[in-house]
Amino acid sequence: MSDLNRRDFLKLTGAAALTPHIGLAAEQPATPLLAAKPIELVRIGMVGIGLQGGSHLENFLKIPGCRITAVCDVRDERTTWATQAIVAAGHPAPSVYARGPRDFERLCETEDLDLVFTATPWEWHVPVMLAAMKAGKHAATEVPAAMTVDDCWALVESAEKHRRHAVMMENCNYDRPEMMVLNLVQQGVLGEVLHAEGGYLHDLREIKFEKRDEGLWRRAWSRKLDGNPYPTHGLGPVANCLDINRGDRFDYLVSMSGPSRGLQDWAREHFPEGAPERSERFTLGDVNTSLIKTARGRTIVVQHCTNLPRPYSRIHAVQGTKGMFQGYPNRVYVEGRGKPHQWVDAAALRAEFDHPLWAAVEARAAGAGHGGMDFIEDHRLVHCLRNGLPTDMNVYDAAALSAVVGLTVDSTAKRSRAVDFPDFTRGRWRTNPKLAIAAD
Repeated sequence: MSDLNRRDFLKLTGAAALTPHIGLAAEQPATPLLAAKPIELVRIGMVGIGLQGGSHLENFLKIPGCRITAVCDVRDERTTWATQAIVAAGHPAPSVYARGPRDFERLCETEDLDLVFTATPWEWHVPVMLAAMKAGKHAATEVPAAMTVDDCWALVESAEKHRRHAVMMENCNYDRPEMMVLNLVQQGVLGEVLHAEGGYLHDLREIKFEKRDEGLWRRAWSRKLDGNPYPTHGLGPVANCLDINRGDRFDYLVSMSGPSRGLQDWAREHFPEGAPERSERFTLGDVNTSLIKTARGRTIVVQHCTNLPRPYSRIHAVQGTKGMFQGYPNRVYVEGRGKPHQWVDAAALRAEFDHPLWAAVEARAAGAGHGGMDFIEDHRLVHCLRNGLPTDMNVYDAAALSAVVGLTVDSTAKRSRAVDFPDFTRGRWRTNPKLAIAAD
């Protein structure tokens, strides 16, 4: 169903007034945020145990109140590694599913699980999550949750139909600077937030041409897609600061890409004459820039660049009426604090504005992936499931952020014409309560 037809259908049938089907947390009976009954011991099935999947597995083994009881991967060596790690942690050996790329369906249908967690290549995120929810399990996925707008709708509709969580695990929402900025915003230090910027600017040329791990699949997306295939790392944290789906929503975007040069140049410089990599042609523009307008009139810039030489950055800028934060390097300007027109190193504000969650979990997160934020996001997911709380990011957030992929492809192909975001919340963004991440 096209987005226009879908919106017309919802309007005609009155479905726009439907509320989520998942039960509400006892302490928040009036909210539409998705929650479920508390789970004393969260039983997890892991689908995809590569670099990131393996990192999550190790995190879960350190988090009380959860057990990994099933593992699934197309490579026997990875399920063997996972089994050994689980047993070494003092837990029973998991059930193993390794009969092929769709063996996750058998896992979902036969295992007694609470959560299916997928860290597969992007094209498998939606199939795994849909299979999990259909089988009565909650679902969590690495980013992005979906690569098309239709698949975003499929996740929303399945979560509502089967009364299950569908959570996108955006680890950058939990990085220390991002959480400090959220704290600054929620305390009103930056005033009313009017504009934000985020991105994923990361030289991945060598990784994309590897013959293992992400090199086996990620480069293929650069051959078939021109837009922003990976928007959520930079967009997720600033969306939280703008109360997206909780008082505001993405309304429309425009997007454009520059030329594609970086991967072709890298292949010529690193592969010999006659190597098949030198004949590959890529569609993805080396730099994609998008501008999002929200329903309340705020603006967001989102960039993607993974094919050119550059230092890593997620940009991370939040501009308010009383001041702003600018990342890489992290610095803050608040009117009335410090010297006029001069930045203050963000570290100078940490003692006052560090998010309480980091202070509470920092010691346990030490040594975990991406500076500890991976552990914190896994910890928060287990905590919310065990206590019957709404997850920090719900299916509507997963859909709104991931829809940027398909919408940027559409806008870029149409000479940067504006394209509308679907309202995955069906109007509930106006009354949803603000995001609250407690120091559990």
